[in-house]
Amino acid sequence: MSDPHLPVPPIHAAPPVWHVGLTGGIGSGKSTVGQLLKEAGAVVIDADGISRAATAPGGSAIPAIRAEFGPSFVTPEQALNRNAMRDLVFREPQARLRLEAIIHPLVQQEMGRQAQTAMRGGARVVLYDIPLLAEHGHWRRRFDHVVVVDCDEPTQIARVMARNGLPRDTVEAIIRQQASRTQRRRVADTLVRNGQGIGLRELKAQAHLLARHFGLHSALS
Repeated sequence: MSDPHLPVPPIHAAPPVWHVGLTGGIGSGKSTVGQLLKEAGAVVIDADGISRAATAPGGSAIPAIRAEFGPSFVTPEQALNRNAMRDLVFREPQARLRLEAIIHPLVQQEMGRQAQTAMRGGARVVLYDIPLLAEHGHWRRRFDHVVVVDCDEPTQIARVMARNGLPRDTVEAIIRQQASRTQRRRVADTLVRNGQGIGLRELKAQAHLLARHFGLHSALS
């Protein structure tokens, strides 16, 4: 595991295109790191965004959700009824796996399509922003490099409470549902530190070193 605070080891056999996984817990600053690397020239593929589109009005997952769970799980606008699904998952945790079995193949298919488009366009780095990368082991094997945005839990909680206006117990419950900090660190090739005491200036410095490591030459101001 490399640390962006230290000199990055030399690349002896860099791939023609870097396929890089990016992950981190809620409130870690993962999206900010993704945006910084995008500004440096990476093409970012947002797994969460694709998933939301698949369950939005008229999304590709809606027919299968209706068939699997029934019409009450689809809104009049033909979107996923998130409240009904949340209640079902609370009562029957296995329902989450049934939903993921519908959505994940669609997300992977669209991610592959976007990656092919990026490579045809000459992308040097394709960055896959995947919140649940550590939770699903198959992702780790698909990437040349995995970047984990690492953050202490008190800082995560404070950020999400301020950003989303959620009560502390709700944020803590969300964190418990995600991979632990230790689990995410285990899948990392590089840790980007963004916890207590790390400001945007320090975060940009780490992103700049990563951009150089992947052969991205655009300056991060």
